[in-house]
Amino acid sequence: MVALAAVAGDGPTDPYAARDHRHNEGHGRRLTAAFEALEAFPALAASRNQLIGLFDSGEPSTADVVAAVEGDVALAVTVLRLANGVETRTRGKVDSVVKAVQVLSPYGVRTIATRARTFDFFQRNAVWKGMPERFRLHAIATQRAADRIGREIGYDARDRLMVTSLLHDIGKLVLVQAYPGYPRQVHGEARTPEERLAAERRELGVDHALVGGVLARRWSLPKSLASVIERHHAEDAEGEAGIVRLADMLAHYALGGSINPAELLKVARGVGIKPNQLRAVMYDLPLSSSENRPRRIDPCPMSARELEVVRRLARGMVYKQIASELGLSTSTIRTHLHNIYGKLGARDRAQAVLIATERGWI
Repeated sequence: MVALAAVAGDGPTDPYAARDHRHNEGHGRRLTAAFEALEAFPALAASRNQLIGLFDSGEPSTADVVAAVEGDVALAVTVLRLANGVETRTRGKVDSVVKAVQVLSPYGVRTIATRARTFDFFQRNAVWKGMPERFRLHAIATQRAADRIGREIGYDARDRLMVTSLLHDIGKLVLVQAYPGYPRQVHGEARTPEERLAAERRELGVDHALVGGVLARRWSLPKSLASVIERHHAEDAEGEAGIVRLADMLAHYALGGSINPAELLKVARGVGIKPNQLRAVMYDLPLSSSENRPRRIDPCPMSARELEVVRRLARGMVYKQIASELGLSTSTIRTHLHNIYGKLGARDRAQAVLIATERGWI
């Protein structure tokens, strides 16, 4: 687009472009300055304190550290950027907070948190004012919606989805810095996500999704993240970009915003969500997220065969049924169970199933 070409340093490619060159350079300078300003984007003080507090009573679980980082835009961005810069075989390929914590270690993440700039809702920053909190509310709402959609359709890359849905609107932070009247003066009477995107393109020559993709690449985040951020409003968005687009619409709905019902159904169909499933997702959104299926974050000590046995225990099957279904002897199943109890520290089958479920292993 016009402004982004200026940021990249590309000159006019046809004789008619020269007349807009000075205007384009102005856009480019604004966006470049805004990209640089985001280096100081703050974390919510409560998020930072919660993360640090996990270490007060000993070594926290990886799952708790991941959840704390995933709950804050600035912390997630910082952790991902640093993890992708480490000289390992995963350099430039760390596309989830789970992987980032594995690269940096939980204590490395704690050190990062202690150095983070923070903001507090009751102590407004002269530069950002209330934008970080408003941005975080929509980001978290979209993240929860995306996770609920992912569970509904059995989406495998749930860890990455937690990041793309959290960061999908980072381009808006750039536009806030680049254009003082954004978003109110730019969006005007636009209400739905589609109307607002059209207003941005009309008034600025770019939209926040495209700018967000550029920012993600500037930060050296993996292409798998940048492309979803860039395409989350695309008409032909599918896969993870389609999920995030649908989640963004549902977040607007959950927070009292306007959405186009016909467009919502269309986007839902594009990611394999039927109307009855969509109704169930919309019903669940305002409810507590405490019933969400846990993700598999902590390393699982059980072998693939042992996991198959535990899954069948969870279905209420007895030893003979499990043995028959897996083509094993009953004594072999008993041996597997003995090993499972030892690895999980479980007293019986019920506790083994409970532990495996809570850890997200089954």
